[in-house]
Amino acid sequence: MARIPPAPYLRLLMPIRRLSPETVNRIAAGEVVERPASAIKELVENALDAGGRNIEIQADGGGLSRILIADDGKGIPREELPLAIERHATSKLEPDDAGDVDLLRIHTLGFRGEALPSIGSVARLSITTRSRDATDAWAITVEGGETRPLAPAPFPGPHGARVEVRDLFYATPARLKFMKSERSEAMAISEEIKRQAMAHEAVAFTLSLDGKVTLRLPAEHPGDEGRLKRLSALLGRDFEANALLIDQERDGVRLSGYAGLPTYSRGNAAHQYLFVNGRPVKDRLLQGALRGAYADFLARDRHPAAVLFLDIDPLYVDVNVHPAKAEVRFRDPALVRGLIVGALRHALHAAGHRASTTVAADALSGFQPHTGLSTGPAYSPGAPSAQGFSGWTGWSQPAAAAQVLPGLNERSARVESGWDGPSWPSQSADAAPISHGSRFTAHAPADPLDYPLGAARGQLHANYIVAQTRDGLVIVDQHAAHERLVYERMKAQMAEGAVTRQALLTPEVVDLDPAEAERVASRAEELAEMGLIVEAFGAGAVLVRETPAMLGDTDVQGLIRDIADDLSEHGQALSLKERLAAICGTMACHGSVRSGRVLSAPEMNALLRQMEATPHSGQCNHGRPTYVELKLHDLEKLFGRR
Repeated sequence: MARIPPAPYLRLLMPIRRLSPETVNRIAAGEVVERPASAIKELVENALDAGGRNIEIQADGGGLSRILIADDGKGIPREELPLAIERHATSKLEPDDAGDVDLLRIHTLGFRGEALPSIGSVARLSITTRSRDATDAWAITVEGGETRPLAPAPFPGPHGARVEVRDLFYATPARLKFMKSERSEAMAISEEIKRQAMAHEAVAFTLSLDGKVTLRLPAEHPGDEGRLKRLSALLGRDFEANALLIDQERDGVRLSGYAGLPTYSRGNAAHQYLFVNGRPVKDRLLQGALRGAYADFLARDRHPAAVLFLDIDPLYVDVNVHPAKAEVRFRDPALVRGLIVGALRHALHAAGHRASTTVAADALSGFQPHTGLSTGPAYSPGAPSAQGFSGWTGWSQPAAAAQVLPGLNERSARVESGWDGPSWPSQSADAAPISHGSRFTAHAPADPLDYPLGAARGQLHANYIVAQTRDGLVIVDQHAAHERLVYERMKAQMAEGAVTRQALLTPEVVDLDPAEAERVASRAEELAEMGLIVEAFGAGAVLVRETPAMLGDTDVQGLIRDIADDLSEHGQALSLKERLAAICGTMACHGSVRSGRVLSAPEMNALLRQMEATPHSGQCNHGRPTYVELKLHDLEKLFGRR
């Protein structure tokens, strides 16, 4: 009879043994050094902690063949070099008089003392260093966990360190099977260096991949201006032109950085970079707060571009959650989330009706210059007046042109017919005075061309308003623009507590986990402000008596469960807010000026004036632009005048 193998759980009944240091280091390497980019991250953070101001990174074969990190930091003294490659040996934690180390006050990027021994256990590691004021440089080598003696070595600079890693994972061949292509690993390395460079604008970085310099960033002046120059070099000039400065502080927590305009949104979240005390992190709380701040401006499939830096007392954030140090835990997550949402919305509000510059660039790229249509002599009139060609009567047209294009000799229809200077049609009663960055006061400017969105000149296809400004023209999507105006008005009513409620014929009981039910019941006052009346109903249930009227016949059970999930994950009832916002958006869409409606001149100009006075009017509720502005120099380039 065949022997039956023992059950898997019986294999655990073996004597307890101590693992060898080599095995321990290789287990740690699986967590700390997941791929070449992870090793580079650890080594660059060591260089930054050592005070390096010029950091050079070289990687060959996607980092699997060779990695070199060179810095001009303080270096490692000769007597400490053997300790540097021992597990859990670090210079970044200092015990107090009692010998205890406070792991809640971490002021450095690294602190665990795992990176160098972990890398040395799975690769060929060589460290060459000269400390400050030392005359000689020394090197130490570790191959697959085996350490070789110290030896003198040449060093090109006065002080610093050069860490070289060859044949990464050669000691653990199975790990190599899980690596992606060299190109993918090289892209991950490049992305990691970009993140480190964003957080340290005063440090110069040079990245070479397979012998070719792919990134060279000079050191910038510390501060907002230098940071924006660094971000422009990494993310492009479009980000610089469309980024809003963020700088807010609350209860000792500071949020700074830059966030893109809603119309500069992206199709994925790849352009969202979050840092906590200079450390790049991926945190669901921060990402959720960023999404919540843009919820009113972007559709669900669009993502804002942002680079945000959170500075917080280390006592209030735990960075010792995972060996890779990419996750953090906040002592007061509600404070952090509220700061992010409030700061971003404040910046978006201050941007007024501004739209991204890429909108105009995209519009210009869609124009196709045409030549060769004219069969007659070229016609070159004198310069038109500020009123435009349609208001200019001092021209006579060649007869040949009229034969080629019938109707060309007729004066174009102009919306403000009969206007002659000061008698500009008055604004409607709903139009608000100019604000949000305009250089004019509440008094109307002498010339309507001086308004930010200019003076309406006509309507195309019963949907697009064409307006002339002092230095260009503006094309407005009337439906999208008015949709945003109506939506902002409805939001203001909600903010004033004017959410109408409807009582349920029979109060509905929603069964939840006891902890979830307690969370929902504890937010009863907050939910009531949004039109939802709930109360505790036993240990694991809540009773719903009233719901927001604008939701209509809604799924109460699903709504409460979504709210419970939001409270558990984000600390706020995002589901209800998003549903109310979505309903407001739908109502605004149906209650706004429809496409195809012919507008009079006063109506068009009143719409322009309301847009100028309404925040966020540069984009509709789905993040699409409501207007395109083309400067005169852009038009001149389009027609070859420049």
